[in-house]
Amino acid sequence: MASLLFCGPKLAACGLVLSIWGVIMLAMLGIFFTTHSAVLREDVPFTAEDFKGEALQNIYKLYNQVGYNCFIAAVLYVGIGFLSFCQVRLNKRKEYLVH
Repeated sequence: MASLLFCGPKLAACGLVLSIWGVIMLAMLGIFFTTHSAVLREDVPFTAEDFKGEALQNIYKLYNQVGYNCFIAAVLYVGIGFLSFCQVRLNKRKEYLVH
């Protein structure tokens, strides 16, 4: 039977810690972008055309799009965190097996 273990215990633990941090950070950024935080205005990709016509609605749409992108990235980090957690568990089980 093929083993699903493909990374060591230190790499798996590091992936788990970074995933937890990434989920928290990106979820908070997503919340702040969707509430149109003025502090994050430099991180929104404005163009000159966004200020024509319904300028405020265009800006809010860009804020929301960046916020949704942060939420999508947080979900990807949840997936990587789950994979890292599985690797940590497989590494712990491998320690207890008698060869």
